Amino acid sequence: MNFTKGTDLQRAAPSKLTRLKTTWNRERNLWLICVPLIAWVIIFNYAPMYGILMAFVDYVPGQSIMTSDWVALKHFRAFIDSPDFDYVLRNTLAISGLNILVGFPAPIILALLLNELRKKRFKQVVQTISYLPHFISWVVVASILFTLIGNEGILNDILLRLGLIDKPISFLGEGKYFWGIITASNLWKDVGWSTIIYLSAMAGVDSEIYEAGKVDGLGRFGSIWHITIPGIRTTIVLLWILGIGGILNAGFEQQLLIGNAQTREYYEVIDTYAYKYGIQLGNYSYGAAVGLMKAVIGMLLVFGANRAAKKWLDTSIF
Repeated sequence: MNFTKGTDLQRAAPSKLTRLKTTWNRERNLWLICVPLIAWVIIFNYAPMYGILMAFVDYVPGQSIMTSDWVALKHFRAFIDSPDFDYVLRNTLAISGLNILVGFPAPIILALLLNELRKKRFKQVVQTISYLPHFISWVVVASILFTLIGNEGILNDILLRLGLIDKPISFLGEGKYFWGIITASNLWKDVGWSTIIYLSAMAGVDSEIYEAGKVDGLGRFGSIWHITIPGIRTTIVLLWILGIGGILNAGFEQQLLIGNAQTREYYEVIDTYAYKYGIQLGNYSYGAAVGLMKAVIGMLLVFGANRAAKKWLDTSIF
């Protein structure tokens, strides 16, 4: 029996090698074209991962990471034990949760509505208007918000003239308004851009299925529910998995630009916290530890969401 197994392994090895050579000869030109891209990914995405070691040492600028004092999980413990940890994590989860709760279904609904438009010109105008905010920088968005809802903004001026309020409401100076403002801003800025993916997926649904649905008596809402949504289910699930994985990415620029000292306990998220304590205060190891913790949790969430989607929805990224 042992000799038979050894013979089978010897026969299987050349066959695998032969298949590998055949695949290489067939796809050699494609791999050669990809060499610059692969090199770019290695240089700019994988080589910098060497800096992860900074989270486990007491790094001093100008000194090599490898010669710095090894402190293991000291900076991770310091972040978890810090008095800021609770509200930083709360803000991150709250803002990200609202972005997913509101921002995830919104582009799907908008894409479904745009897909049902029959007037091509009107559809193009609506698409263009909805896409434009994506190209506006957060600096400009912050200026717009200060003009609209600042203490001397248009909204307060209208409310005062109508006699609905006695004094201006500090929308940008009170923390209780911040989560709603940031969620609405993210929605306005990105909803149109996100519809592109769903519209592309809808374009791939076979038109003959819609014709068959009409024959069976499906109306517009019936076609959306029984044909369009199932047709883009894979895209929805994949983007949902990525959204869950990025739940700790609550934003950065918008918090720094719109937030202020009065709303710090509501706008401070992991990214802004790592920036302030890691870059501005020069505690690079501490900032690296905070960022690495966020990245590891995000990776675990991607794997968990992918496994759940594969088990219950029979759709996954890998």
